[in-house]
Amino acid sequence: MAQWAKMTQLIQHMPDTFGDLYPSATFPIEIRHFLSDWIEEQRWEDFELEKVEQEGQAQALLEQIINILQTLAQQKANVVDKMKLLQISRNMNMFLPQPLQFGVMVRDILRQERVLLSSASSHAPSVPNMRDVDHLVVTVVKVQEHRQKIHHLQEELNWERQNSELQVSMQSNGLDPQNAEDQKRQNHIQQLEYNVKAMAKNRFQLLQEAVECLDQCQSRLISRLKAWRWEQHQATIGHPFDDNLSPLQTWCEQLFGVNGKLRQEVMLIGEPIPELQERLGHLLQSLIQSSLLVDKQPPQVIKTQSKFSTTVRYLLGEKVASGNPVVLKAQIITESQARSLVQLGSVPIENVGELINNTAILEHNTATKSTCATFRNMSIKKIKRADRKGSESVTEEKFAFLFSTEISITGCDTPYRIQMISLPVVIIVHGSQDNNALATIIWDCAFSEPDRIPFIVPERVPWKLMCRTLNSKFTSEVQTQHNLDQYNQHFLAQKIFDKPDISGDFSNMMVSWAQFNKEVLPGRPFTFWQWFEGVLELTKKHLKTYWSDRSIFGFIGKQHLHLILKDMPNGTFLLRFSDSEIGGITIAYVSATEDGGQKIQNIQPFTKRDLEIRCLGDRIRDIEHISFLYPDRPKHEVFQRYYTDDPLPSPNRGYIRVSLQTRVGV
Repeated sequence: MAQWAKMTQLIQHMPDTFGDLYPSATFPIEIRHFLSDWIEEQRWEDFELEKVEQEGQAQALLEQIINILQTLAQQKANVVDKMKLLQISRNMNMFLPQPLQFGVMVRDILRQERVLLSSASSHAPSVPNMRDVDHLVVTVVKVQEHRQKIHHLQEELNWERQNSELQVSMQSNGLDPQNAEDQKRQNHIQQLEYNVKAMAKNRFQLLQEAVECLDQCQSRLISRLKAWRWEQHQATIGHPFDDNLSPLQTWCEQLFGVNGKLRQEVMLIGEPIPELQERLGHLLQSLIQSSLLVDKQPPQVIKTQSKFSTTVRYLLGEKVASGNPVVLKAQIITESQARSLVQLGSVPIENVGELINNTAILEHNTATKSTCATFRNMSIKKIKRADRKGSESVTEEKFAFLFSTEISITGCDTPYRIQMISLPVVIIVHGSQDNNALATIIWDCAFSEPDRIPFIVPERVPWKLMCRTLNSKFTSEVQTQHNLDQYNQHFLAQKIFDKPDISGDFSNMMVSWAQFNKEVLPGRPFTFWQWFEGVLELTKKHLKTYWSDRSIFGFIGKQHLHLILKDMPNGTFLLRFSDSEIGGITIAYVSATEDGGQKIQNIQPFTKRDLEIRCLGDRIRDIEHISFLYPDRPKHEVFQRYYTDDPLPSPNRGYIRVSLQTRVGV
């Protein structure tokens, strides 16, 4: 529901509450009503009185409002409505010399509407949003209004005191006899003094309330920034992630502006208030230092001597003081250095790696309103590894990138040091290490806790959690909506726990890192993760549509396979992932024995190389022994869409054309 539609419902229940919200002389309610949709489609939040470069945009919006009002007036059959709208459009001309004032006025009205709607709502928002900021801004406006009223009262009080002193002087000289007016004037002075004190007290209370509100709002915002980083971390294993930082940047900028206004209000009180000044200073420092994020993470598995890129974004980029460019520096840090940095705040001194192209300038993009430093051709020349414990492999060692700089902010006297750590990375020297390094990253992303000490992960996790991780990773990599079903998940548990019994219950079992990717599977030269990742790669590159169409049964053990195929007619088959080879898919089918019985055969698995030569659909068409995809789907109905036409004969160059077909040996 549009904001104005909600406001009209609110106004109907409390009509006397909104008289001051829409001033009849400057922004009568008729404008809000007749232009509601158009008003809510425009970008009023950008307007600030100090941003003179926005004057042209405000001027254009003001002129559009005037034109729309005049057009609406001409369309009205009712003479009263027509005259009213024409008068309003003429009144709007008063803003033409100061269009920014008009833009800020509309912005504040919309903010106050959202605050009122929020107050009327039965539930409070759990994360920082526009309503939080709007309530805060309205409180600051009240503080400013109180200051202005105090100023006016003080001026009036000074004037009355001066007149009173003049009258006393004249009376002492016998020029003006004392009369009742003197007593009236003294009473008025006393009332003004009382009003000034009462207003000053209310102003101070509002100021305290505003600082408290800012603190709470900023705490929720920083929590949301941490949540964004956590969601970015979880995206590695396929969890959904919205990488749009624009709303968070808007909140950061608005809180920065509010902090500046509150510091100004504290200063204008005229006497030191150390508690509020110190609190606002801490909030400002926290906001400035929390606004640096790694927008585009570096690859989490990096091979030395290879190029990679990463982007760091500063959400308060428009507040950076002009002058010397801000240069961000990247350095590699170990897990222990990252731990010391987070726990103790100690900046790493020892250099554990040599980075090429490890600096980038923070640049502002006016089109996207983002301020980023992009490291486009970074490379790790060499790396110094820590002493390993026991059987720990180099592919289990985690590093990170520390991005840091010193930044000067407009309106702040001293520069601030800002820094941010990337997600953990594993550094390899050979492509053969890639698979094991990826296993380390998967375990880290899936099973680490938010706000952990870098980069601690549990050694054992519940199988249920592992199962969800495997499914999430599989579906996201393959880009499919078809999840691993209960039979697939059960076989994966059998595989990792080496429990062939299909009736086993694995729901409460714990799986260790060693079972995941340190210990080889019984009777195999590879680990569970190496085998699973091979299937994932094969499916992603060659079997995506087959899997999404549910033509592939997938992960199933031979005991379960025999159980479901034993009573099926000859020629019934299913497609399953090989459990003896990395990255293979095989066809299991029912065939007749020489004595008239049945047996279940498994065709040699097709690998990535095989499917690059001839696709799975054509291979299924070639094999005459198979007829029905389990349970009873004719194979040509299921796989015809995957068959490829035989290529046309090549031009006669003295060669006889050949073709490839799949044959099953006897």
